[in-house]
Amino acid sequence: MKHIWKQEVRCKECKGTGIYKGFAEIGSVGVVCNQCSGTGKVELKIEWEDFESRVERNDITRVAECNPGIGIDENLKFGGMPYEDWFSGKPFPAKSENRNYTCPAWWCQASGKLKSEWNECRQNLRGTFSGCRLFQTKYFCWQRWDIERKKKVR
Repeated sequence: MKHIWKQEVRCKECKGTGIYKGFAEIGSVGVVCNQCSGTGKVELKIEWEDFESRVERNDITRVAECNPGIGIDENLKFGGMPYEDWFSGKPFPAKSENRNYTCPAWWCQASGKLKSEWNECRQNLRGTFSGCRLFQTKYFCWQRWDIERKKKVR
Protein backbone atom coordinates (compact mmCIF):
# COMPACT_ATOMS: atom_id res chain seq x y z
CA MET A 1 0.00 0.00 0.00
CA LYS A 2 1.31 3.44 -0.95
CA HIS A 3 1.30 6.32 1.53
CA ILE A 4 1.88 10.07 1.14
CA TRP A 5 2.53 12.50 3.98
CA LYS A 6 2.66 16.26 3.39
CA GLN A 7 3.38 19.09 5.80
CA GLU A 8 4.06 22.79 5.34
CA VAL A 9 7.09 23.84 7.39
CA ARG A 10 9.16 26.95 7.94
CA CYS A 11 11.88 27.34 5.31
CA LYS A 12 15.30 26.49 6.76
CA GLU A 13 17.21 28.65 4.27
CA CYS A 14 15.56 31.96 5.17
CA LYS A 15 14.22 30.94 8.61
CA GLY A 16 10.68 31.73 7.48
CA THR A 17 11.39 35.33 6.44
CA GLY A 18 11.23 34.83 2.67
CA ILE A 19 14.48 36.80 2.40
CA TYR A 20 17.86 35.10 2.17
CA LYS A 21 21.06 36.84 3.29
CA GLY A 22 24.36 35.10 2.70
CA PHE A 23 28.00 36.16 2.41
CA ALA A 24 27.46 37.83 -0.97
CA GLU A 25 24.61 40.04 0.26
CA ILE A 26 26.52 42.92 1.85
CA GLY A 27 25.21 45.43 4.34
CA SER A 28 21.43 45.62 4.53
CA VAL A 29 20.77 43.83 1.20
CA GLY A 30 18.82 40.53 0.99
CA VAL A 31 17.46 38.45 -1.87
CA VAL A 32 14.21 36.58 -2.34
CA CYS A 33 14.80 33.06 -1.02
CA ASN A 34 15.01 30.61 -3.92
CA GLN A 35 13.97 27.67 -1.74
CA CYS A 36 10.55 29.06 -0.82
CA SER A 37 10.14 31.74 -3.51
CA GLY A 38 9.77 34.34 -0.77
CA THR A 39 6.84 32.66 1.00
CA GLY A 40 8.80 31.61 4.09
CA LYS A 41 7.38 28.08 3.85
CA VAL A 42 8.17 24.87 2.02
CA GLU A 43 6.24 21.63 1.72
CA LEU A 44 7.75 18.42 2.97
CA LYS A 45 6.48 15.39 1.11
CA ILE A 46 7.31 11.81 1.94
CA GLU A 47 6.05 8.91 -0.15
CA TRP A 48 6.48 5.28 0.80
CA GLU A 49 5.15 1.79 0.34
CA ASP A 50 4.64 -0.69 3.16
CA PHE A 51 7.47 -3.19 3.50
CA GLU A 52 6.39 -6.76 3.00
CA SER A 53 9.63 -8.47 1.99
CA ARG A 54 12.85 -7.73 0.18
CA VAL A 55 12.27 -7.49 -3.56
CA GLU A 56 14.35 -9.75 -5.79
CA ARG A 57 16.40 -8.27 -8.65
CA ASN A 58 17.03 -10.03 -11.95
CA ASP A 59 19.87 -7.77 -13.16
CA ILE A 60 22.42 -8.70 -10.45
CA THR A 61 24.62 -11.82 -10.52
CA ARG A 62 27.25 -10.93 -7.91
CA VAL A 63 27.19 -8.88 -4.69
CA ALA A 64 30.08 -7.15 -2.96
CA GLU A 65 29.85 -6.31 0.74
CA CYS A 66 30.91 -2.76 -0.09
CA ASN A 67 32.78 -0.84 -2.77
CA PRO A 68 35.65 1.43 -1.76
CA GLY A 69 35.35 3.41 -4.99
CA ILE A 70 36.85 0.97 -7.49
CA GLY A 71 35.17 -0.09 -10.73
CA ILE A 72 33.96 -3.67 -10.31
CA ASP A 73 32.00 -5.98 -12.55
CA GLU A 74 30.97 -9.63 -12.52
CA ASN A 75 34.06 -10.67 -14.54
CA LEU A 76 36.60 -9.01 -12.27
CA LYS A 77 37.93 -11.18 -9.48
CA PHE A 78 37.02 -8.71 -6.73
CA GLY A 79 35.55 -11.17 -4.25
CA GLY A 80 31.95 -10.90 -3.20
CA MET A 81 29.44 -13.70 -3.49
CA PRO A 82 26.73 -14.94 -5.87
CA TYR A 83 23.51 -12.90 -5.70
CA GLU A 84 21.42 -16.01 -5.00
CA ASP A 85 23.48 -16.76 -1.88
CA TRP A 86 23.20 -13.18 -0.64
CA PHE A 87 19.44 -13.03 -1.31
CA SER A 88 18.90 -16.27 0.61
CA GLY A 89 20.66 -14.73 3.63
CA LYS A 90 24.02 -16.48 3.57
CA PRO A 91 26.92 -14.57 5.15
CA PHE A 92 29.79 -13.37 3.00
CA PRO A 93 32.38 -16.13 2.78
CA ALA A 94 35.86 -15.75 4.25
CA LYS A 95 38.23 -13.78 2.02
CA SER A 96 35.42 -12.32 -0.09
CA GLU A 97 36.80 -8.80 0.33
CA ASN A 98 38.31 -6.95 -2.64
CA ARG A 99 41.81 -8.11 -1.73
CA ASN A 100 43.41 -7.67 -5.15
CA TYR A 101 42.86 -3.92 -5.18
CA THR A 102 42.50 -2.84 -1.54
CA CYS A 103 44.26 -3.30 1.78
CA PRO A 104 42.47 -4.17 5.04
CA ALA A 105 42.44 -0.55 6.24
CA TRP A 106 40.86 0.66 2.99
CA TRP A 107 38.32 -2.16 3.01
CA CYS A 108 37.42 -1.55 6.65
CA GLN A 109 36.88 2.15 6.08
CA ALA A 110 34.59 1.45 3.11
CA SER A 111 32.59 -1.27 4.89
CA GLY A 112 32.30 0.66 8.14
CA LYS A 113 33.23 -2.28 10.31
CA LEU A 114 35.99 -4.61 11.45
CA LYS A 115 38.49 -1.73 11.60
CA SER A 116 42.06 -2.60 12.53
CA GLU A 117 44.07 0.03 14.36
CA TRP A 118 47.60 -0.73 13.23
CA ASN A 119 50.48 1.63 13.90
CA GLU A 120 51.95 0.66 10.53
CA CYS A 121 48.92 2.11 8.75
CA ARG A 122 49.12 5.42 10.61
CA GLN A 123 52.88 5.70 10.01
CA ASN A 124 52.94 4.71 6.33
CA LEU A 125 49.75 6.25 4.98
CA ARG A 126 50.63 9.11 2.63
CA GLY A 127 47.30 10.68 1.76
CA THR A 128 45.71 7.63 0.11
CA PHE A 129 45.55 3.97 0.97
CA SER A 130 47.26 3.06 -2.29
CA GLY A 131 49.99 5.54 -1.35
CA CYS A 132 50.91 3.56 1.76
CA ARG A 133 54.46 2.23 1.71
CA LEU A 134 53.06 -1.24 2.50
CA PHE A 135 50.39 -1.26 -0.22
CA GLN A 136 52.50 -3.24 -2.70
CA THR A 137 52.82 -5.99 -0.08
CA LYS A 138 49.19 -5.82 1.08
CA TYR A 139 49.03 -9.62 0.90
CA PHE A 140 50.87 -9.69 4.24
CA CYS A 141 48.45 -7.14 5.71
CA TRP A 142 45.54 -9.37 4.67
CA GLN A 143 47.24 -12.36 6.32
CA ARG A 144 47.55 -10.40 9.57
CA TRP A 145 43.95 -9.24 9.29
CA ASP A 146 42.75 -12.85 8.85
CA ILE A 147 44.65 -13.96 11.96
CA GLU A 148 43.29 -11.08 14.07
CA ARG A 149 39.75 -11.63 12.79
CA LYS A 150 39.85 -15.33 13.74
CA LYS A 151 40.87 -14.35 17.29
CA LYS A 152 37.95 -11.89 17.55
CA VAL A 153 35.43 -14.45 16.29
CA ARG A 154 36.34 -17.05 18.89
